[in-house]
Amino acid sequence: MEGISVNELAVGIVKKMIHDKEELGIDVSVLGNGATVIDAGAGAKGGIRAGVYFAKVCLGGLCDISLGMNGRLNVYVFVDHPKIACMASQFAGWSISVEKYFAMGSGPARALSLVEKKLYDDIGYKDEFDKAVIALETRKIPDEKVSDFIAEKCGIAPENLYVLVAPTASIVGSIQISARVVETGVHKLHELGFDLDKIISGFGTAPIAPVAENDLEAIGKTNDCVLYGGVTRYFVDCEDVDVENIIEKVPSCSSKDYGMPFLEIFEKYDRDFYEIDPNLFSPAEIYINNIRTGSNFHSGKVNEEVLKKSL
Repeated sequence: MEGISVNELAVGIVKKMIHDKEELGIDVSVLGNGATVIDAGAGAKGGIRAGVYFAKVCLGGLCDISLGMNGRLNVYVFVDHPKIACMASQFAGWSISVEKYFAMGSGPARALSLVEKKLYDDIGYKDEFDKAVIALETRKIPDEKVSDFIAEKCGIAPENLYVLVAPTASIVGSIQISARVVETGVHKLHELGFDLDKIISGFGTAPIAPVAENDLEAIGKTNDCVLYGGVTRYFVDCEDVDVENIIEKVPSCSSKDYGMPFLEIFEKYDRDFYEIDPNLFSPAEIYINNIRTGSNFHSGKVNEEVLKKSL
């Protein structure tokens, strides 16, 4: 694992995006400090292919992502090294606040900054590379102060920083959030104390939310796609009892807040994410195949009723 650099892999994808910017419907600009900003949905329209690239960047390139129709438009995510791809890279765990600017940061740059010290201590990974890529879910393009802050935390020069931006209510936003379905399950397994080194590979699918009128509505629809429509499958290598002890606690239906569209839950708690039961943030359904014993486990189910109401 020490030989895997999520930033190095992601930079390769970003350079492809920059080269194909017109075809992808994205805008590329260079700030005064040399940092490169890729607008994939704030001012730019973005598009389906841009959404796939954006999601691949968030996963540090350790994935394959495809789209397909199954009644709804769905994303299909295949991840190797899920501990690193999902937790060290894709997880939106970096709260970036500079003066009046705020955004949640995800992507490979987190593994350079190590701002989330406890998480990186737990998973035992840090990246070493002279360039960084961060993804921000926001409508506001970061300025030099923000990019200087991110670059400093990553220990790199600002001109070696790439910042991807897309709001929730955008084509790219809808795709990249549904593409977090595998990560959502890995994060829940981590919270339940499962050893992430035991997860060999992961696969997930989730419907892609239609683009909402505004970001608040989009928060509801995109979350519902994972919480009520996300299905994951993991290949693990462990003792069966390690899975038996937690399998029923993994899916979103294990939460006391389960059963309503996410926007209704959000409003119920006065739009305070931290008041929502953390057990809700999980895929709807999970399958686990233990390659050591050949045993198979399953819990949860897709909730079509809530999906229809939400989408």
